[in-house]
Amino acid sequence: MSATFSTTWTGTLKVGLHFSGLMTDDSKSIARGLKQRDPQLLDLLIEQYQYRLFRYLVHLTGNRERAEDFFQETWVRVLERGHQYDGRWKFEAWLFTIARNLILDWHRRKKPQSLEALSGPDDEASFDVKDEKSATPLETFLSEEQREGIQTSLTKVPVIYREVLVLRFQEEMQLEEIAGVLSTPVSTVKSRLYRGLEALRGAMTGGAA
Repeated sequence: MSATFSTTWTGTLKVGLHFSGLMTDDSKSIARGLKQRDPQLLDLLIEQYQYRLFRYLVHLTGNRERAEDFFQETWVRVLERGHQYDGRWKFEAWLFTIARNLILDWHRRKKPQSLEALSGPDDEASFDVKDEKSATPLETFLSEEQREGIQTSLTKVPVIYREVLVLRFQEEMQLEEIAGVLSTPVSTVKSRLYRGLEALRGAMTGGAA
């Protein structure tokens, strides 16, 4: 496993037919496989979610190198703590929760500040991490120029609101799932989403984010 997203836990694998349904969010099957520490399942999960996870980490940290470190550590935690996943949440929500907690733990050790201080206007992060195998409905609808405009404008949105925008519109999570990832009430998610949309709108029209 590396920054170039190679999946080399066990080398080249021949995946059996019993895994063919896992990538359609068969949460219970994923939970059983993780409890058994199945290396084939882990390879499949990395392949399926690597782009989405890294994109989320870049948005959250504003730094690609830092995101790469958290990317690798997140999958180590998945391997170590897979027995804790019970399938009640979608796997990606559990995965993003692990990643977010790693970032918060790191940040608390460095500075006793909030998530909002993770990245600021001085960070020149590029958020064009793409999964060429699939596109969200929003990405399909928007032109390349529009997508670039939104990505640029997102860098001007405070990270505490940017995160909710990414989870809702890029990762297409439901409000309840986002609340689980953030460990906040749904009402807080709604508030951050509203404020995030206002900030994004301001950034896209040239106003203050």
